[in-house]
Amino acid sequence: MAGVMLLFIGLYIGFIGVLSLYFSSISAIALGVLAVSTAQLLYGYKVALKAMGGEVVTAAEYPELHRRVTRLSQQAGLPMPAVAVAPTDLPNAFAAGRSKNRAVVCVTTGLLESLDGDELDAVLAHELAHIQNRDMVIMTAASALSATAFYIVRWGWVFDDGSGGDGGEGATVMVAIIASLVVWVLSFFITRLLSRYREYTADRGAVSITGDPSALAAALRTISATTREMPEEDLREHAGMNALFFDDIDTTDRLTRWCKTHPAVENRIARLRDLERELSSA
Repeated sequence: MAGVMLLFIGLYIGFIGVLSLYFSSISAIALGVLAVSTAQLLYGYKVALKAMGGEVVTAAEYPELHRRVTRLSQQAGLPMPAVAVAPTDLPNAFAAGRSKNRAVVCVTTGLLESLDGDELDAVLAHELAHIQNRDMVIMTAASALSATAFYIVRWGWVFDDGSGGDGGEGATVMVAIIASLVVWVLSFFITRLLSRYREYTADRGAVSITGDPSALAAALRTISATTREMPEEDLREHAGMNALFFDDIDTTDRLTRWCKTHPAVENRIARLRDLERELSSA
Protein backbone atom coordinates (compact mmCIF):
# COMPACT_ATOMS: atom_id res chain seq x y z
CA MET A 1 0.00 0.00 0.00
CA ALA A 2 3.00 2.33 0.17
CA GLY A 3 2.88 2.21 -3.62
CA VAL A 4 -0.72 3.41 -3.58
CA MET A 5 0.23 6.39 -1.42
CA LEU A 6 3.12 7.28 -3.73
CA LEU A 7 0.72 7.01 -6.66
CA PHE A 8 -1.67 9.43 -4.96
CA ILE A 9 1.11 11.91 -4.26
CA GLY A 10 2.41 11.70 -7.81
CA LEU A 11 -1.07 12.07 -9.30
CA TYR A 12 -1.85 15.05 -7.08
CA ILE A 13 1.35 16.93 -7.85
CA GLY A 14 1.13 16.17 -11.57
CA PHE A 15 -2.58 16.91 -11.80
CA ILE A 16 -2.37 20.27 -10.03
CA GLY A 17 0.94 21.18 -11.64
CA VAL A 18 -0.34 20.75 -15.20
CA LEU A 19 -3.67 22.49 -14.60
CA SER A 20 -2.09 25.40 -12.76
CA LEU A 21 -0.06 26.20 -15.88
CA TYR A 22 -3.31 27.22 -17.52
CA PHE A 23 -5.64 28.32 -14.72
CA SER A 24 -4.70 30.31 -11.64
CA SER A 25 -8.27 29.76 -10.42
CA ILE A 26 -7.70 25.98 -10.35
CA SER A 27 -4.58 26.51 -8.29
CA ALA A 28 -6.76 28.44 -5.85
CA ILE A 29 -9.17 25.50 -5.63
CA ALA A 30 -6.28 23.14 -4.91
CA LEU A 31 -4.88 25.43 -2.24
CA GLY A 32 -8.35 25.69 -0.72
CA VAL A 33 -8.67 21.91 -0.51
CA LEU A 34 -5.23 21.64 1.08
CA ALA A 35 -6.22 24.28 3.63
CA VAL A 36 -9.41 22.37 4.46
CA SER A 37 -7.46 19.09 4.71
CA THR A 38 -5.00 20.70 7.10
CA ALA A 39 -7.84 22.07 9.21
CA GLN A 40 -9.43 18.61 9.20
CA LEU A 41 -6.25 17.12 10.61
CA LEU A 42 -5.95 19.81 13.27
CA TYR A 43 -9.58 19.97 14.37
CA GLY A 44 -11.30 16.99 12.75
CA TYR A 45 -11.59 15.03 15.99
CA LYS A 46 -13.59 17.88 17.54
CA VAL A 47 -15.93 17.95 14.54
CA ALA A 48 -16.33 14.16 14.69
CA LEU A 49 -17.18 14.24 18.39
CA LYS A 50 -19.69 17.05 17.85
CA ALA A 51 -21.33 15.18 14.97
CA MET A 52 -21.90 12.20 17.27
CA GLY A 53 -22.82 14.26 20.31
CA GLY A 54 -19.81 12.69 22.00
CA GLU A 55 -18.00 14.13 24.99
CA VAL A 56 -14.64 13.37 26.53
CA VAL A 57 -15.21 11.51 29.80
CA THR A 58 -13.06 11.17 32.89
CA ALA A 59 -11.92 8.05 34.72
CA ALA A 60 -14.33 8.95 37.50
CA GLU A 61 -17.27 8.90 35.07
CA TYR A 62 -16.32 5.71 33.19
CA PRO A 63 -13.71 3.93 35.32
CA GLU A 64 -13.92 0.52 33.61
CA LEU A 65 -13.67 2.01 30.12
CA HIS A 66 -10.66 4.10 31.15
CA ARG A 67 -8.97 1.05 32.67
CA ARG A 68 -9.40 -0.90 29.47
CA VAL A 69 -8.08 1.89 27.23
CA THR A 70 -5.15 2.51 29.59
CA ARG A 71 -4.18 -1.17 29.65
CA LEU A 72 -4.52 -1.63 25.89
CA SER A 73 -2.60 1.58 25.16
CA GLN A 74 0.25 0.33 27.31
CA GLN A 75 0.21 -3.01 25.49
CA ALA A 76 0.33 -1.16 22.16
CA GLY A 77 3.09 1.18 23.32
CA LEU A 78 0.90 4.23 22.72
CA PRO A 79 0.31 7.37 24.77
CA MET A 80 -3.06 7.31 26.50
CA PRO A 81 -5.62 8.91 24.15
CA ALA A 82 -8.59 10.94 25.28
CA VAL A 83 -11.65 8.76 25.90
CA ALA A 84 -15.09 9.89 24.76
CA VAL A 85 -18.61 8.48 24.85
CA ALA A 86 -21.40 9.27 22.38
CA PRO A 87 -25.01 8.85 23.56
CA THR A 88 -26.54 6.72 20.81
CA ASP A 89 -27.96 3.20 20.59
CA LEU A 90 -25.85 2.53 17.50
CA PRO A 91 -23.12 0.08 18.61
CA ASN A 92 -19.91 1.47 17.15
CA ALA A 93 -16.64 3.25 17.85
CA PHE A 94 -14.09 5.44 16.11
CA ALA A 95 -10.68 6.99 16.60
CA ALA A 96 -9.60 10.43 15.43
CA GLY A 97 -6.65 12.73 15.80
CA ARG A 98 -3.66 14.08 13.94
CA SER A 99 -0.97 12.15 15.83
CA LYS A 100 -0.36 9.48 18.45
CA ASN A 101 -0.06 12.21 21.08
CA ARG A 102 -3.27 14.01 20.08
CA ALA A 103 -5.93 11.39 19.58
CA VAL A 104 -9.30 10.35 20.92
CA VAL A 105 -11.11 7.01 21.07
CA CYS A 106 -14.88 7.38 21.13
CA VAL A 107 -17.36 4.60 21.85
CA THR A 108 -21.13 4.76 21.79
CA THR A 109 -23.36 3.86 24.69
CA GLY A 110 -24.85 1.25 22.36
CA LEU A 111 -21.45 -0.42 22.07
CA LEU A 112 -20.95 -0.46 25.83
CA GLU A 113 -24.36 -2.09 26.22
CA SER A 114 -23.73 -4.66 23.46
CA LEU A 115 -20.20 -5.79 24.30
CA ASP A 116 -18.10 -6.47 27.33
CA GLY A 117 -14.95 -8.33 28.26
CA ASP A 118 -12.70 -9.52 25.47
CA GLU A 119 -15.00 -8.33 22.67
CA LEU A 120 -14.96 -4.74 23.94
CA ASP A 121 -11.19 -4.96 24.31
CA ALA A 122 -10.93 -6.12 20.70
CA VAL A 123 -12.88 -3.12 19.38
CA LEU A 124 -10.87 -0.69 21.48
CA ALA A 125 -7.65 -2.31 20.26
CA HIS A 126 -8.82 -1.90 16.65
CA GLU A 127 -9.29 1.83 17.21
CA LEU A 128 -5.91 2.11 18.90
CA ALA A 129 -4.38 0.38 15.87
CA HIS A 130 -5.82 3.14 13.67
CA ILE A 131 -4.02 5.68 15.86
CA GLN A 132 -0.83 3.63 15.81
CA ASN A 133 -0.95 3.43 12.00
CA ARG A 134 -1.71 7.17 11.59
CA ASP A 135 -4.73 6.32 9.48
CA MET A 136 -6.38 9.71 9.98
CA VAL A 137 -3.39 11.40 8.34
CA ILE A 138 -3.15 8.81 5.56
CA MET A 139 -6.84 8.95 4.61
CA THR A 140 -6.99 12.75 4.79
CA ALA A 141 -4.03 12.98 2.42
CA ALA A 142 -5.53 10.38 0.09
CA SER A 143 -8.87 12.22 0.00
CA ALA A 144 -7.25 15.52 -1.01
CA LEU A 145 -6.82 14.45 -4.65
CA SER A 146 -10.42 13.28 -4.97
CA ALA A 147 -11.70 16.45 -3.29
CA THR A 148 -9.65 18.73 -5.55
CA ALA A 149 -10.86 16.98 -8.70
CA PHE A 150 -14.46 17.09 -7.44
CA TYR A 151 -14.41 20.82 -6.85
CA ILE A 152 -12.82 21.51 -10.22
CA VAL A 153 -15.65 19.52 -11.82
CA ARG A 154 -18.19 21.29 -9.61
CA TRP A 155 -16.92 24.84 -10.11
CA GLY A 156 -15.00 24.57 -13.38
CA TRP A 157 -18.11 25.56 -15.30
CA VAL A 158 -17.90 28.97 -13.66
CA PHE A 159 -14.66 29.63 -15.53
CA ASP A 160 -16.07 28.55 -18.89
CA ASP A 161 -18.16 31.44 -20.15
CA GLY A 162 -18.66 29.83 -23.54
CA SER A 163 -16.53 32.46 -25.26
CA GLY A 164 -13.66 30.20 -26.18
CA GLY A 165 -13.74 31.44 -29.77
CA ASP A 166 -11.38 29.68 -32.13
CA GLY A 167 -10.52 26.79 -29.90
CA GLY A 168 -9.64 29.19 -27.13
CA GLU A 169 -9.97 29.27 -23.41
CA GLY A 170 -13.46 27.77 -23.23
CA ALA A 171 -12.34 24.55 -24.91
CA THR A 172 -9.27 24.34 -22.68
CA VAL A 173 -11.41 24.67 -19.57
CA MET A 174 -13.66 21.88 -20.84
CA VAL A 175 -10.64 19.61 -21.26
CA ALA A 176 -9.57 20.43 -17.70
CA ILE A 177 -13.04 19.61 -16.39
CA ILE A 178 -13.19 16.29 -18.25
CA ALA A 179 -9.71 15.35 -17.03
CA SER A 180 -10.75 16.27 -13.49
CA LEU A 181 -13.84 14.09 -13.78
CA VAL A 182 -11.72 11.09 -14.77
CA VAL A 183 -9.27 11.74 -11.91
CA TRP A 184 -12.16 12.18 -9.47
CA VAL A 185 -13.74 8.84 -10.39
CA LEU A 186 -10.43 6.96 -10.28
CA SER A 187 -9.31 8.54 -7.02
CA PHE A 188 -12.72 7.85 -5.44
CA PHE A 189 -12.40 4.12 -6.01
CA ILE A 190 -8.71 4.02 -5.08
CA THR A 191 -9.45 5.90 -1.85
CA ARG A 192 -12.18 3.40 -0.98
CA LEU A 193 -9.77 0.54 -1.71
CA LEU A 194 -7.19 2.14 0.58
CA SER A 195 -9.82 2.61 3.29
CA ARG A 196 -10.78 -1.06 3.19
CA TYR A 197 -7.13 -2.06 3.34
CA ARG A 198 -6.60 0.17 6.40
CA GLU A 199 -9.50 -1.63 8.12
CA TYR A 200 -7.88 -5.01 7.50
CA THR A 201 -4.60 -3.61 8.81
CA ALA A 202 -6.30 -2.27 11.95
CA ASP A 203 -7.92 -5.68 12.53
CA ARG A 204 -4.51 -7.29 12.36
CA GLY A 205 -3.11 -4.57 14.61
CA ALA A 206 -5.86 -5.22 17.14
CA VAL A 207 -4.91 -8.90 17.26
CA SER A 208 -1.26 -7.99 17.79
CA ILE A 209 -2.39 -6.01 20.85
CA THR A 210 -4.86 -8.50 22.34
CA GLY A 211 -3.67 -11.79 20.86
CA ASP A 212 -7.32 -12.81 20.41
CA PRO A 213 -8.68 -12.92 16.82
CA SER A 214 -11.83 -14.77 17.89
CA ALA A 215 -12.90 -11.94 20.19
CA LEU A 216 -12.69 -9.42 17.35
CA ALA A 217 -14.62 -11.75 15.05
CA ALA A 218 -17.33 -12.17 17.70
CA ALA A 219 -17.52 -8.40 18.17
CA LEU A 220 -17.95 -7.91 14.43
CA ARG A 221 -20.79 -10.43 14.34
CA THR A 222 -22.57 -8.83 17.29
CA ILE A 223 -22.23 -5.27 16.02
CA SER A 224 -23.26 -6.17 12.48
CA ALA A 225 -26.34 -8.10 13.64
CA THR A 226 -27.43 -5.33 16.00
CA THR A 227 -26.92 -2.63 13.36
CA ARG A 228 -29.05 -4.50 10.84
CA GLU A 229 -31.93 -4.54 13.31
CA MET A 230 -31.89 -0.77 13.79
CA PRO A 231 -34.35 1.52 11.96
CA GLU A 232 -32.98 3.01 8.73
CA GLU A 233 -33.62 6.56 9.94
CA ASP A 234 -31.31 5.96 12.92
CA LEU A 235 -28.57 4.75 10.60
CA ARG A 236 -29.01 7.67 8.20
CA GLU A 237 -28.58 10.06 11.10
CA HIS A 238 -24.96 8.93 11.47
CA ALA A 239 -24.20 8.14 7.82
CA GLY A 240 -21.71 11.01 7.57
CA MET A 241 -19.49 9.29 10.13
CA ASN A 242 -19.45 5.92 8.38
CA ALA A 243 -15.87 6.12 7.12
CA LEU A 244 -14.57 6.56 10.67
CA PHE A 245 -16.62 3.82 12.30
CA PHE A 246 -15.36 0.43 13.46
CA ASP A 247 -17.98 -1.28 11.30
CA ASP A 248 -19.90 -0.17 8.22
CA ILE A 249 -23.41 1.05 9.07
CA ASP A 250 -24.51 1.02 5.43
CA THR A 251 -26.53 -2.20 5.42
CA THR A 252 -27.65 -1.98 1.79
CA ASP A 253 -26.16 -4.26 -0.85
CA ARG A 254 -26.26 -1.73 -3.65
CA LEU A 255 -23.57 -1.64 -6.24
CA THR A 256 -21.49 -2.38 -4.04
CA ARG A 257 -18.47 -3.37 -2.28
CA TRP A 258 -16.33 -1.25 -4.59
CA CYS A 259 -17.96 1.85 -3.11
CA LYS A 260 -17.64 0.75 0.51
CA THR A 261 -15.26 2.24 3.04
CA HIS A 262 -15.17 -1.06 4.97
CA PRO A 263 -14.67 -4.66 3.86
CA ALA A 264 -17.62 -6.99 4.19
CA VAL A 265 -17.94 -8.36 7.72
CA GLU A 266 -17.73 -11.93 6.46
CA ASN A 267 -14.43 -11.14 4.73
CA ARG A 268 -13.00 -9.57 7.86
CA ILE A 269 -14.06 -12.58 9.92
CA ALA A 270 -12.54 -14.97 7.36
CA ARG A 271 -9.20 -13.17 7.60
CA LEU A 272 -9.36 -13.27 11.38
CA ARG A 273 -9.92 -17.03 11.24
CA ASP A 274 -6.87 -17.35 9.00
CA LEU A 275 -4.90 -15.27 11.49
CA GLU A 276 -6.10 -17.46 14.35
CA ARG A 277 -4.82 -20.54 12.52
CA GLU A 278 -1.48 -18.81 11.95
CA LEU A 279 -1.18 -18.02 15.65
CA SER A 280 -2.18 -21.50 16.78
CA SER A 281 0.35 -23.15 14.47
CA ALA A 282 3.20 -20.82 15.41
